[in-house]
Amino acid sequence: MSRRMHRWCHRKRHGSIGRLPKPVKIRFTLPTRRFDPSPPSRLPPVLLEAAEIEALRLVDLEKYSLEEAGKRMNVSRNTVWRLAGNARRKIISAIIEGRPIVIQPTIEP
Repeated sequence: MSRRMHRWCHRKRHGSIGRLPKPVKIRFTLPTRRFDPSPPSRLPPVLLEAAEIEALRLVDLEKYSLEEAGKRMNVSRNTVWRLAGNARRKIISAIIEGRPIVIQPTIEP
């Protein structure tokens, strides 16, 4: 089994009030960065953050609780819940609307 690399994803702050977001620990590297519908679409792509994919992977695929996933990602359970919910909404809208999905790469520290 290969050794997992830790990557960090720095999320953008939406607005100017409040503290800067904590970096999210990412333990998985995706083999692809883009999914395209068939037939191809001219609609703008849906952008997924690496942190949203990691939250989905831990909660839905690995079946961790929100608390466990939060500990693994170095964030609160509420942040995991929000990230996974945002990812689900984006993926569903891309499927229904026939839009491409682009996964934004992680940022190395």
